[in-house]
Amino acid sequence: MLLNFNRLWLKYCFFNSYICNLKILHNKFKIRKKMTKADIVAKISEKLGLEKGDVQATVESFMDEVKNSLETGDNVYLRGFGSFIIKTRAEKTGRNISKNTTIKIPAHNIPAFKPAKVFVEGVKTNTEAKVN
Repeated sequence: MLLNFNRLWLKYCFFNSYICNLKILHNKFKIRKKMTKADIVAKISEKLGLEKGDVQATVESFMDEVKNSLETGDNVYLRGFGSFIIKTRAEKTGRNISKNTTIKIPAHNIPAFKPAKVFVEGVKTNTEAKVN
């Protein structure tokens, strides 16, 4: 859904005694719909003609398998879609601003998703860029 504005609006807000310019450009803001797990289940169910309960069990089983394999240290590679990988964050020093002290954040692993080149190109060519 496109928000239509007839002209450029310039508003000023005063926050901590600073003046912030908020520019709202016409026809530049686009609200994107978010897809949930229920939406995915409904689309697959409609497309394949299967019951929603069966599709939901399949989707949840897929997500559990990806999660379990990452927890055991194995990466998941889906050709043409992307890879669920484990990234290692290095040890670093952080700050506790409420106590004004430094803290040591240990090295740790986090899950990450790296999309395939075909996937990235499809998103680039089929969607409009969102302008803030």
